[in-house]
Amino acid sequence: MASLHNRISQKELKERLYSEEEPRRTISFYKYTFIEEPKEFRDNLYKNLDALKVFGRIYVAHEGVNAQVNVPVSNYDSFKAYLDSISFLKDIRLNHAVSDGKSFWVLKIKVRNKIVADGIADPEFDMSKKGKYVDAISFNKLTSDPETIVVDMRNHYEYEVGHFENAIEMPSDTFRDQLPMAVDILKEKKDKNIIMYCTGGIRCEKASAWMLHNGFNNVFHLEGGIIQYVNKVKENDLPNKFKGKNFVFDGRLGEVVGEEVISVCHQCGKPCDTHTNCANEGCHLLFIQCSSCAEEMQGCCSEDCRIIYNLPEVEKKILRKGKKNGIMIFNKSRRRMDSLKKENSVRG
Repeated sequence: MASLHNRISQKELKERLYSEEEPRRTISFYKYTFIEEPKEFRDNLYKNLDALKVFGRIYVAHEGVNAQVNVPVSNYDSFKAYLDSISFLKDIRLNHAVSDGKSFWVLKIKVRNKIVADGIADPEFDMSKKGKYVDAISFNKLTSDPETIVVDMRNHYEYEVGHFENAIEMPSDTFRDQLPMAVDILKEKKDKNIIMYCTGGIRCEKASAWMLHNGFNNVFHLEGGIIQYVNKVKENDLPNKFKGKNFVFDGRLGEVVGEEVISVCHQCGKPCDTHTNCANEGCHLLFIQCSSCAEEMQGCCSEDCRIIYNLPEVEKKILRKGKKNGIMIFNKSRRRMDSLKKENSVRG
């Protein structure tokens, strides 16, 4: 029987990926649909995608499937044919990354309660009653009207490095907090045209349904999210209304969309949009750091972390002892990030 989990070390898998000569296509897709047996679906999905050497991160739940993967070019047609063999994924829209690259090096498929954690407990909420799709052409046309409201349903660290012109940020760490926040902030504008957007479409699609559920009347969501928008802008030579970099949740941490750099280094304040994780393994805060500060701070987010980073390994282990492993891994807390920027504002 084929293994349904990876049994090779992360280090070896990453080395294998970077030694590959064949290019890969980075793709995302999602589908809100009822899956009666998520565990069974997950296991079949793993066996078939593993056989095609697909890497990535996929979540499966009763409410559907959410996937970000990369596929060897030679296996792309087989990959597409396999998805088409699944009734609810036949002809599914595949979002191709703006820039490919070594995005994933292992296949992980997990069963979750929901494919997007939303905090919604209302039994009357119906995902089938969602907003209207808008493509790149319609988005540009609608947003030419200053009365149109554009809402970014991504997290603060995504918005900071890139967003659409005049987009409203929902300033929270989590999507579950952003949903009631959007309803509250826009409660006096229920008859306005409101366009929700996110990276690949999955969050803004659910957000549009939630807004309609709460009495909003003219709600739209960007089909395929930023990824699809940018590709269509290039294909059709349209004006690009997205400024900065598109944050992505893989090894690349971002796709360059335009020439603008709209964010700054969290340590020196110079223009920069390069995300990194603090080199101190007990922190791993996700933050923006320029090359000069990376060299000076040895890849760390603060002087305290730099001191710990340079301690002998035995002392670092003592410091970490008793602490929950991974508690700060890939930390994206807005409060922690704001604290970092305040601490470093006095540097230099």
